[in-house]
Amino acid sequence: MTKVLIIGAGHAGGSVAAFLRQYGHQGPIVLAGQEDAPPYQRPPLSKAWLKGEADLEALLLRPLGFYAEQDIDFRPGVQAVSVDPAARRVGFHDGTEETYDVLVLATGSTARKLPVPGGDHPDLLELRTLHDAERLKAVLGPGRRLAVVGGGYVGLEAAASARALGAEAVVIERAPRVLARVASQTLADFFTQRHRAHGVQILTGAEVTAIGRDGVTLADGSTIQADAVLVGVGAAASDGLARSAGLLCDDGVVVDGEARTSDPAVFAVGDMTRRPIPVHGGIHHRLESVPNALEQAKQAAAAIVGRTGPAPEVPWFWSDQYEFKLQIAGLPFAADRQVLRGDPAGGAFAVFHLAGDTVVCVEAVNAPPEFMAGKKLIAAATPVDAGRLADPTVSMKAVAAG
Repeated sequence: MTKVLIIGAGHAGGSVAAFLRQYGHQGPIVLAGQEDAPPYQRPPLSKAWLKGEADLEALLLRPLGFYAEQDIDFRPGVQAVSVDPAARRVGFHDGTEETYDVLVLATGSTARKLPVPGGDHPDLLELRTLHDAERLKAVLGPGRRLAVVGGGYVGLEAAASARALGAEAVVIERAPRVLARVASQTLADFFTQRHRAHGVQILTGAEVTAIGRDGVTLADGSTIQADAVLVGVGAAASDGLARSAGLLCDDGVVVDGEARTSDPAVFAVGDMTRRPIPVHGGIHHRLESVPNALEQAKQAAAAIVGRTGPAPEVPWFWSDQYEFKLQIAGLPFAADRQVLRGDPAGGAFAVFHLAGDTVVCVEAVNAPPEFMAGKKLIAAATPVDAGRLADPTVSMKAVAAG
């Protein structure tokens, strides 16, 4: 029987193991993870976990007993260090080895380091794992001040959680605005205003040149005092194993629509991959999201058992900050204009990105109907009338119907 070895026990790797059994795979499954914890959800780490609203049991993808019940050989706390494709063998840090018929790489991504003096100090915080979140939670509270380097989603979510716990927070962003690489100006302005209203200090166009024990130094010579510094300047694909095995990589492991790599016996899923996006013309892109991890886990599991793969999905993402739920569907590739529906001042609105008369992306804040309808419009490439789309008195159902 086909033996499947999965390296990485995060959302993607854990889901591959579960889908394999769900799809009828009878052979051995080995799930090896570097962390000591079973597969768990990472998005709540910057929100519910930091605020004490979730415990480990709530974070787990499945109860720990699931793996034994499904005859999945789960091995926590082991790090893969080498892959020998010719021998179909993986070596681990403790000197042990494991063979495979099919290998699934799900090693995720790692936080980018800030290339400045002090940027590699062990006291610096990042937020990728449960251990990272525990370290951050320990330094937050009344009378404490957190400096967040990087105004992306993780940084803003951490700042919001810090305020909820009574700590001061300052966000330092090198670009002219927060969310510069991942969101529209309208969305960035909205969250900047909301964070400032909650007492978060946001500095844009501010470049960090050094990090010390008591804060950070900026390019203009000023210093930001802080009890703790969190660096959130993006993540890099953890593709070292894949590169050493000779797999094709380009800012992530390059895979096809079945999550298969350049080696037919090796699959890769999750944050570490650069994959085709069918609804955006098949362009290859690296996605960091739970929906992407689940979709690729289904693709890989289906291909391994010889089952028809899932229908292509529209990429989507979310972020919770204060009382606002942001939901994004699609990617603004080829967009040539934006249409605003609703009023940001009221706290509920949507920004639609159009290429011609077709919606390619929607950013929705506290606007579930716009998100859901926008997602369907993107999937179907349905032409829309921009004037009706911008008019909140016209239902999204009517907009979609033309």
